[in-house]
Amino acid sequence: MNQEELQNLRQDYSAATLSEKDVAASPIKQFNKWFNEALEAKVPEPNAMTLATATPDGRPSARIVLLKGFDDEGFAFYTNYLSRKGKELAKNPNAAVVFHWIELERQVRIEGTIEKLSKEQSDQYFHSRPKMSQIGALASPQSQEIADRNALESKMNELEAEYADKEVPKPSYWGGYVLKPRLIEFWQGRRSRLHDRIVYKKVDNKSWKKVRLAP
Repeated sequence: MNQEELQNLRQDYSAATLSEKDVAASPIKQFNKWFNEALEAKVPEPNAMTLATATPDGRPSARIVLLKGFDDEGFAFYTNYLSRKGKELAKNPNAAVVFHWIELERQVRIEGTIEKLSKEQSDQYFHSRPKMSQIGALASPQSQEIADRNALESKMNELEAEYADKEVPKPSYWGGYVLKPRLIEFWQGRRSRLHDRIVYKKVDNKSWKKVRLAP
């Protein structure tokens, strides 16, 4: 593909509209509505979200993680605390996530601060995972350099044999986070790039203010 062809890639959106009067008073209720509609539409991995973190001096990084729960407290996910994102969150707890449900021509952006979930919550989720996923968490020193793929698979095989008839212990360096939102934006694609953008902003750490943004 040449530069001109790339520049001409575009799609006009017309699947739905989004107005202030149609959205819920609570952004969590609105998210629940859209998430259920993504499930009903059979969007592939609707809980996949881009998580952006940054170092204390503002160098950003982003990756896809999976949403594993949400309520009025925030949006939960699990990972290795010693991974790059874990180390960045330990020093700079500000983060953002983005959901992109292209089949519905929708995005949701969430900004807020990160806190660790309790050990009990992390333990409960860890042991609800498939056993091989539990073993994988033990085998992989996430974000660290390794010699080659064989070293990783060898460690996996070793641990699989060790825990064949035993419960896999949750590593102390693995667990959950919750993103406590201070801003949630709902984006609905529209024709001619005049997209709908409804934003909820936290006021006094209690109530939500709802506004429309220009696309």
